[in-house]
Amino acid sequence: MDLVQMETFLAVAEERSFSRAASRLHRTQPAVSQAIAKLEGEIGEVLFDRSSRDGTLTDAGEVLREYAAKMLNLRNEASGALSELRSLHHGRLNLAANEYTSLYLLPLLDEFRRQNPRIKLAVQRTLASRIPDEVLIHSVEFGVLSFRPDDSQIRSIVVYRDELALVVNPRHPLAGAGKVSIRQLGTQNFIAHNIPSPQRQKVIQTFKKHKTPLHMGVELPSLEAIKRFVEMGNGVALVPRLTAVPELASGALVMLEVPELQTERKLRLVYRKQANLSHAATAFLKVVESYAATHGDPYCFHPDRGV
Repeated sequence: MDLVQMETFLAVAEERSFSRAASRLHRTQPAVSQAIAKLEGEIGEVLFDRSSRDGTLTDAGEVLREYAAKMLNLRNEASGALSELRSLHHGRLNLAANEYTSLYLLPLLDEFRRQNPRIKLAVQRTLASRIPDEVLIHSVEFGVLSFRPDDSQIRSIVVYRDELALVVNPRHPLAGAGKVSIRQLGTQNFIAHNIPSPQRQKVIQTFKKHKTPLHMGVELPSLEAIKRFVEMGNGVALVPRLTAVPELASGALVMLEVPELQTERKLRLVYRKQANLSHAATAFLKVVESYAATHGDPYCFHPDRGV
């Protein structure tokens, strides 16, 4: 039994006439009669009393009528659910980010939720090195990275421009300098992140290049902990500027320019190149692009070349 057969059967049952059912379905009467005969052959039951002129249902026909109506109602319900999904009344969007890049997402998610309040959002905290794999195995639709992944199966869009910031306590001796050289940092105690990263290696190599010691006297597991420890006067730290915006605005931390360490960091939104994005994901991309156009730098929307 298929839905077309059920639709034909219900039309005859409701119209109580093969000819009127044929007219309703825009089919010929012989085609309708043939469809009913085929259905009766498949289930091994007579559905209509042929001796009656008004298309009376047999007992088997009455039983089937109830189920046929349920099947067609389910079809209509499924069609309606898909229509709602396309119009973003329901759905889910899964993303992956780490402690740092999740901060970029917050204003975008806020805007997305305003436009699509019934879409469920889930951001899973993932090591940056693992995010490309999570995208490729379909665990998430989008990931946010501070580097361009090498995998050719991943599409990358630059969505935010950040920089490395040297932050100090406002009572630190260097706080009023505004700008310092890397040589001046050779005696400072750095509060460092204990998770290896390409950025950390760049900083280490830059200090070596300038023949300046890098004293990482304390290593902590999160950027939030690093900032708090610097606020307490325990040293200095190099953090992505995005992570320190509230503290810099309130005066809890002071940012110093270090010409030798000026490094632009590009945040990228990544997803599978061959992906058929969900309606929710497509809507999120539109929000990201629109937000960048409205707010401007440091927000942007630039697909990487060659992807």
